[in-house]
Amino acid sequence: MTATTVISAEEAVGRIRTGDTVMVGGFGLVGAPLRLIDALVEASDATDLTIVSNNIGEPGRGLGKLLRQGRIRRGISSYFTSNPEAVAAVNAGEIEATLVPQGTFAEAIRAGGAGIGGFYTPVGAGTLLADGKEKRVIDGVTHVLEEPICADVSLVYAARADELGNLWYRRTARNFNPLMATAATVTIAEAGEIVPVGALDPESVVTPHLYVDHVVASA
Repeated sequence: MTATTVISAEEAVGRIRTGDTVMVGGFGLVGAPLRLIDALVEASDATDLTIVSNNIGEPGRGLGKLLRQGRIRRGISSYFTSNPEAVAAVNAGEIEATLVPQGTFAEAIRAGGAGIGGFYTPVGAGTLLADGKEKRVIDGVTHVLEEPICADVSLVYAARADELGNLWYRRTARNFNPLMATAATVTIAEAGEIVPVGALDPESVVTPHLYVDHVVASA
């Protein structure tokens, strides 16, 4: 068994260092670890961060708060337009943007967690997104090689966690959270409810505790 610890959000974000790559789960604000994001904004001075998230929050909400502090150096996302301030920051050269098609984004994170060295996909072939990438024709169709995405720290949200760190997600929170939980050196899970070990039906566990280093209560 791994020694997952239940700690405060402030203690948890202390694991994040300047220059780190940080994965943040959620689709916009849905299923996002908002308590952990707030702690990162309020209780951490880590800066020059690379944020791997489907998008950069909304104006003044979620990761949008961190953006306003000027602490994001690079965003790796599927889209930035949910936050016009992120678009403006990219256009002004204040942050670097790496745009990844959503399915490719998910698969690259999965590959990172599974230890896969890369994969070929036709998505993006023939566009600017394929510039500089290795190409291969498979069954007459041009594919591009996509590299896995990994992180120093993943911040994920689960509806329920046990004290060992097993995670259960509700509905649309099963977006990028389970993938990101596997793809970082340190995984911190925010949970809507923390229950004793044995209270979760083993068949309902989506992320086994061996991937989770710390659990934080949402409130």
